[in-house]
Amino acid sequence: MEQNAQAPHYAFFCNDRCEFFPCHKGVNPAQFNCLFCYCPLYALGSQCGGNFTYTKTGIKDCSNCTIPHQPGGYQYIIDRFPQVAELAKENHAKQD
Repeated sequence: MEQNAQAPHYAFFCNDRCEFFPCHKGVNPAQFNCLFCYCPLYALGSQCGGNFTYTKTGIKDCSNCTIPHQPGGYQYIIDRFPQVAELAKENHAKQD
């Protein structure tokens, strides 16, 4: 697989041997980024900015979201990291 030419080498990883590859439709397989296989923005719930739904039992379903896997997804997630860090900080404060 070829890397997105504009992404730094550490921002892209493609596991085209994965039994689920590609796990989301709509991204060019040559540019499919597996780096964030499990999206760090999941914890943000409805604030993640992705194309998600909730199941009948209240579980967040990200099957229709391609943000982590498409070109530009790495930077999108990195830019949102302060929100994830703040959530972790809030959760820690609740434990005290």
